[in-house]
Amino acid sequence: MDLELKDKVVMVTGGAKGIGAAIVRAAAAEHAIPVIVDRDVEAGNLLHSQLPGSELIIAELASAESCYAAVDHTTRKFGRMDALVNNAGVNDKIGLEHGSPQKYVESLERNLFHYYNMAHFALPSLKKARGNIVNIASKTALTGQGGTSGYASAKGAVLALTREWAAELAEYGIRVNAIVPAEVMTPLYRQWLDTFARPEEKLQTILAKIPLEKRMTAPEEIAAMVVFLLSPRAAHITAQHIFVDGGYVHLDRALT
Repeated sequence: MDLELKDKVVMVTGGAKGIGAAIVRAAAAEHAIPVIVDRDVEAGNLLHSQLPGSELIIAELASAESCYAAVDHTTRKFGRMDALVNNAGVNDKIGLEHGSPQKYVESLERNLFHYYNMAHFALPSLKKARGNIVNIASKTALTGQGGTSGYASAKGAVLALTREWAAELAEYGIRVNAIVPAEVMTPLYRQWLDTFARPEEKLQTILAKIPLEKRMTAPEEIAAMVVFLLSPRAAHITAQHIFVDGGYVHLDRALT
Protein backbone atom coordinates (compact mmCIF):
# COMPACT_ATOMS: atom_id res chain seq x y z
CA MET A 1 0.00 0.00 0.00
CA ASP A 2 1.33 3.42 -0.96
CA LEU A 3 0.91 5.64 2.10
CA GLU A 4 1.40 8.79 -0.02
CA LEU A 5 4.15 10.18 2.21
CA LYS A 6 6.67 10.86 -0.55
CA ASP A 7 8.64 14.07 0.16
CA LYS A 8 6.64 14.83 3.31
CA VAL A 9 8.86 16.32 6.02
CA VAL A 10 8.39 14.29 9.21
CA MET A 11 10.13 15.36 12.43
CA VAL A 12 10.74 12.61 15.01
CA THR A 13 12.01 13.56 18.45
CA GLY A 14 14.17 10.94 20.15
CA GLY A 15 14.61 9.64 16.62
CA ALA A 16 18.09 8.12 16.88
CA LYS A 17 17.33 4.92 18.80
CA GLY A 18 14.59 2.51 19.80
CA ILE A 19 11.02 3.35 18.82
CA GLY A 20 12.09 6.70 17.38
CA ALA A 21 14.65 5.12 15.05
CA ALA A 22 12.09 2.56 13.89
CA ILE A 23 9.69 5.41 13.05
CA VAL A 24 12.43 7.24 11.17
CA ARG A 25 13.25 4.12 9.14
CA ALA A 26 9.57 3.47 8.40
CA ALA A 27 9.08 7.05 7.22
CA ALA A 28 12.15 6.82 5.01
CA ALA A 29 10.87 3.56 3.53
CA GLU A 30 7.73 5.46 2.50
CA HIS A 31 9.98 8.06 0.78
CA ALA A 32 9.25 10.75 3.34
CA ILE A 33 12.02 13.09 4.54
CA PRO A 34 12.64 12.13 8.18
CA VAL A 35 14.14 14.75 10.48
CA ILE A 36 15.92 13.01 13.35
CA VAL A 37 16.00 15.09 16.53
CA ASP A 38 18.09 13.57 19.31
CA ARG A 39 20.77 14.40 21.85
CA ASP A 40 22.76 11.22 21.13
CA VAL A 41 25.42 12.34 18.66
CA GLU A 42 26.83 8.89 17.92
CA ALA A 43 23.51 7.14 17.37
CA GLY A 44 22.14 10.11 15.44
CA ASN A 45 25.08 10.25 13.06
CA LEU A 46 24.96 6.50 12.48
CA LEU A 47 21.27 6.47 11.56
CA HIS A 48 21.61 9.63 9.48
CA SER A 49 24.46 8.06 7.51
CA GLN A 50 22.31 5.03 6.73
CA LEU A 51 19.37 7.06 5.39
CA PRO A 52 20.25 9.34 2.47
CA GLY A 53 17.88 12.28 2.37
CA SER A 54 17.29 12.34 6.11
CA GLU A 55 18.18 15.33 8.29
CA LEU A 56 19.83 15.22 11.71
CA ILE A 57 19.43 17.80 14.46
CA ILE A 58 21.37 17.27 17.67
CA ALA A 59 19.39 18.92 20.45
CA GLU A 60 18.55 18.67 24.13
CA LEU A 61 14.81 19.33 24.16
CA ALA A 62 14.48 20.22 27.83
CA SER A 63 14.61 23.91 26.88
CA ALA A 64 11.97 25.70 24.81
CA GLU A 65 14.79 27.45 22.93
CA SER A 66 16.14 24.12 21.65
CA CYS A 67 12.67 23.08 20.51
CA TYR A 68 12.25 26.34 18.61
CA ALA A 69 15.69 25.97 17.03
CA ALA A 70 14.91 22.43 15.80
CA VAL A 71 11.66 23.52 14.15
CA ASP A 72 13.21 26.70 12.75
CA HIS A 73 16.12 24.77 11.20
CA THR A 74 13.71 22.32 9.58
CA THR A 75 11.37 24.90 8.10
CA ARG A 76 14.25 27.03 6.83
CA LYS A 77 15.93 24.08 5.12
CA PHE A 78 12.87 22.39 3.63
CA GLY A 79 10.39 25.24 3.49
CA ARG A 80 7.76 23.10 5.18
CA MET A 81 7.00 20.63 7.92
CA ASP A 82 4.22 18.12 7.40
CA ALA A 83 4.18 16.05 10.57
CA LEU A 84 5.51 15.92 14.10
CA VAL A 85 6.11 12.72 16.06
CA ASN A 86 6.64 13.51 19.73
CA ASN A 87 8.55 10.50 21.00
CA ALA A 88 11.53 11.54 23.14
CA GLY A 89 11.40 10.53 26.80
CA VAL A 90 12.68 8.13 29.42
CA ASN A 91 11.13 6.17 32.25
CA ASP A 92 13.35 7.83 34.82
CA LYS A 93 11.96 6.23 38.00
CA ILE A 94 11.17 9.47 39.82
CA GLY A 95 8.66 8.15 42.33
CA LEU A 96 6.72 9.53 45.24
CA GLU A 97 8.86 7.86 47.87
CA HIS A 98 12.24 7.91 46.12
CA GLY A 99 12.05 11.34 44.56
CA SER A 100 11.61 15.00 45.42
CA PRO A 101 9.58 17.96 44.18
CA GLN A 102 12.60 19.17 42.20
CA LYS A 103 13.26 15.78 40.62
CA TYR A 104 9.57 15.49 39.75
CA VAL A 105 9.65 18.78 37.84
CA GLU A 106 12.84 17.67 36.09
CA SER A 107 11.08 14.47 35.02
CA LEU A 108 8.26 16.51 33.51
CA GLU A 109 10.86 18.60 31.66
CA ARG A 110 12.32 15.40 30.20
CA ASN A 111 9.03 13.74 29.34
CA LEU A 112 6.28 16.31 28.85
CA PHE A 113 7.19 19.94 28.34
CA HIS A 114 8.89 19.41 24.98
CA TYR A 115 5.76 17.74 23.61
CA TYR A 116 3.93 21.04 24.06
CA ASN A 117 6.89 23.16 22.96
CA MET A 118 7.49 21.22 19.75
CA ALA A 119 3.81 21.31 18.81
CA HIS A 120 3.58 25.02 19.62
CA PHE A 121 6.51 25.97 17.41
CA ALA A 122 5.55 23.55 14.62
CA LEU A 123 1.95 24.76 14.47
CA PRO A 124 2.33 27.48 11.80
CA SER A 125 3.90 24.95 9.41
CA LEU A 126 1.40 22.25 10.28
CA LYS A 127 -1.45 24.64 9.53
CA LYS A 128 -0.04 25.37 6.08
CA ALA A 129 0.41 21.68 5.35
CA ARG A 130 -2.81 20.51 7.01
CA GLY A 131 -0.39 18.18 8.72
CA ASN A 132 -0.68 16.03 11.78
CA ILE A 133 0.84 15.05 15.11
CA VAL A 134 1.43 11.64 16.63
CA ASN A 135 2.31 11.51 20.32
CA ILE A 136 3.98 8.47 21.84
CA ALA A 137 2.50 7.80 25.29
CA SER A 138 2.86 4.76 27.58
CA LYS A 139 0.72 2.15 29.29
CA THR A 140 2.02 3.47 32.61
CA ALA A 141 -0.45 6.35 32.26
CA LEU A 142 -3.30 3.85 32.55
CA THR A 143 -1.97 0.89 34.48
CA GLY A 144 0.47 2.54 36.85
CA GLN A 145 3.81 0.90 37.49
CA GLY A 146 5.00 2.07 40.89
CA GLY A 147 7.98 4.28 41.57
CA THR A 148 7.69 6.40 38.44
CA SER A 149 5.38 9.32 39.24
CA GLY A 150 7.10 11.73 36.88
CA TYR A 151 6.99 9.53 33.79
CA ALA A 152 3.50 8.17 34.44
CA SER A 153 1.97 11.60 34.98
CA ALA A 154 3.79 12.99 31.95
CA LYS A 155 2.36 10.23 29.78
CA GLY A 156 -1.10 10.76 31.25
CA ALA A 157 -0.81 14.41 30.27
CA VAL A 158 0.27 13.35 26.77
CA LEU A 159 -2.98 11.42 26.38
CA ALA A 160 -4.98 14.42 27.59
CA LEU A 161 -3.11 16.80 25.29
CA THR A 162 -3.75 14.50 22.34
CA ARG A 163 -7.50 14.94 22.74
CA GLU A 164 -7.18 18.63 23.61
CA TRP A 165 -5.08 19.39 20.53
CA ALA A 166 -7.33 17.30 18.30
CA ALA A 167 -10.25 19.47 19.44
CA GLU A 168 -8.35 22.74 19.11
CA LEU A 169 -6.82 22.00 15.71
CA ALA A 170 -9.70 20.26 13.94
CA GLU A 171 -10.69 23.52 12.25
CA TYR A 172 -7.31 23.55 10.50
CA GLY A 173 -7.62 19.96 9.32
CA ILE A 174 -4.79 18.91 11.64
CA ARG A 175 -5.18 15.42 13.08
CA VAL A 176 -3.68 14.45 16.45
CA ASN A 177 -3.39 10.89 17.72
CA ALA A 178 -1.45 8.96 20.35
CA ILE A 179 0.18 5.55 20.36
CA VAL A 180 0.20 3.69 23.69
CA PRO A 181 2.95 1.05 23.81
CA ALA A 182 3.40 -1.37 26.70
CA GLU A 183 6.41 -3.71 26.61
CA VAL A 184 8.73 -2.84 23.70
CA MET A 185 12.29 -4.13 23.42
CA THR A 186 14.46 -1.05 22.98
CA PRO A 187 18.03 -0.27 24.10
CA LEU A 188 16.66 1.54 27.17
CA TYR A 189 14.45 -1.44 28.03
CA ARG A 190 17.43 -3.76 27.68
CA GLN A 191 19.44 -1.56 30.03
CA TRP A 192 16.62 -1.75 32.57
CA LEU A 193 16.47 -5.55 32.33
CA ASP A 194 20.20 -5.76 32.90
CA THR A 195 19.80 -4.09 36.30
CA PHE A 196 18.28 -7.33 37.61
CA ALA A 197 20.38 -10.19 38.96
CA ARG A 198 18.73 -12.59 36.48
CA PRO A 199 17.67 -10.49 33.47
CA GLU A 200 16.39 -13.36 31.36
CA GLU A 201 14.24 -14.71 34.19
CA LYS A 202 12.79 -11.23 34.67
CA LEU A 203 12.08 -11.02 30.95
CA GLN A 204 10.21 -14.34 31.02
CA THR A 205 7.95 -13.13 33.84
CA ILE A 206 7.11 -10.07 31.72
CA LEU A 207 6.46 -12.07 28.56
CA ALA A 208 4.08 -14.35 30.45
CA LYS A 209 1.82 -11.33 31.08
CA ILE A 210 1.46 -10.36 27.40
CA PRO A 211 -1.68 -12.12 26.10
CA LEU A 212 -0.93 -12.17 22.37
CA GLU A 213 1.91 -14.58 21.57
CA LYS A 214 3.68 -13.98 24.90
CA ARG A 215 6.23 -11.70 23.28
CA MET A 216 7.44 -8.11 23.34
CA THR A 217 6.10 -5.61 20.84
CA ALA A 218 8.73 -4.83 18.21
CA PRO A 219 9.63 -1.15 17.63
CA GLU A 220 8.81 -1.71 13.97
CA GLU A 221 5.22 -2.58 14.92
CA ILE A 222 4.85 0.75 16.68
CA ALA A 223 6.43 2.48 13.68
CA ALA A 224 4.03 0.84 11.23
CA MET A 225 1.05 2.29 13.07
CA VAL A 226 2.69 5.71 13.31
CA VAL A 227 3.37 6.05 9.58
CA PHE A 228 -0.17 4.89 8.82
CA LEU A 229 -1.55 7.60 11.10
CA LEU A 230 0.71 10.16 9.44
CA SER A 231 -0.61 9.24 6.02
CA PRO A 232 -3.67 10.38 4.05
CA ARG A 233 -4.91 6.80 4.42
CA ALA A 234 -5.83 7.78 7.99
CA ALA A 235 -7.48 11.02 6.90
CA HIS A 236 -10.49 10.72 9.22
CA ILE A 237 -8.72 9.40 12.31
CA THR A 238 -8.09 11.92 15.07
CA ALA A 239 -8.16 12.15 18.89
CA GLN A 240 -7.46 8.42 19.21
CA HIS A 241 -5.39 6.55 21.79
CA ILE A 242 -4.22 3.49 19.88
CA PHE A 243 -2.78 0.56 21.82
CA VAL A 244 -0.07 -1.44 20.08
CA ASP A 245 0.65 -3.82 22.95
CA GLY A 246 -0.43 -7.40 22.27
CA GLY A 247 -3.49 -6.88 24.45
CA TYR A 248 -1.43 -6.05 27.54
CA VAL A 249 -3.60 -3.23 28.87
CA HIS A 250 -7.11 -4.38 28.04
CA LEU A 251 -7.24 -8.18 28.16
CA ASP A 252 -7.98 -10.12 31.33
CA ARG A 253 -4.88 -11.20 33.26
CA ALA A 254 -6.51 -14.63 33.58
CA LEU A 255 -5.40 -15.16 29.96
CA THR A 256 -1.82 -15.32 31.18
